[in-house]
Amino acid sequence: MITTGGRERPQPGKRNVSITTPPPPPTPASDAKSPASPASAGSSARDTAVPRRRSLLLGGGALGAVALLSGCSDDAEPRRDAGGEAAVALLRSRGARDSTALLARYDATVDAHPDLGERLAPLREETARHAAVFTTKDRSASPSATASRSPSSGGQRVPKVPQDEKQALSALAQAERQTADTRTAALATAPPELARLLASVAACGAAHVYLLTQRDTDS
Repeated sequence: MITTGGRERPQPGKRNVSITTPPPPPTPASDAKSPASPASAGSSARDTAVPRRRSLLLGGGALGAVALLSGCSDDAEPRRDAGGEAAVALLRSRGARDSTALLARYDATVDAHPDLGERLAPLREETARHAAVFTTKDRSASPSATASRSPSSGGQRVPKVPQDEKQALSALAQAERQTADTRTAALATAPPELARLLASVAACGAAHVYLLTQRDTDS
């Protein structure tokens, strides 16, 4: 006997045997899922590509910003150097002019009061050295060009010196103090190297003020 679809059909002349057609095997769960459609595959690829593209764009933007900043720095450097050199030249010119003016005042004071020559000689020598240092970029320049009377100091207008010796020293100390204050104020805009020079010369001027007024205070 053959069973088809659950129904028995007799076979003449043959032994009836029950034959049951086995049901189809169950479909595995993994096979039951339909394959990914091209649309979903393309969407997944796009989702993966978006972060990668964003990273590349951000990286490229960062590199571009660095290149732009480098270009700006390179272009600004010559202008900054030129401006710095002009500022240094101006400050040096003022420093030399102020020291030369002090030098002329020392000479005028000694001319008016020869007895002060020995006392003022060391201070005048340092003032001459300051004028030489401001005039040349070489700090080790010899002050011999301005240590003795020179046209640069003698050709200037001779400062008026008080007839009284103490008043003459006081006027000289006041000139030193004003010059030191001017140089101290210039430190804010001076480049580091020139600022150190200005600070050193200003401190020396302050010492001159003390030496010029010390005897008057003691007396």
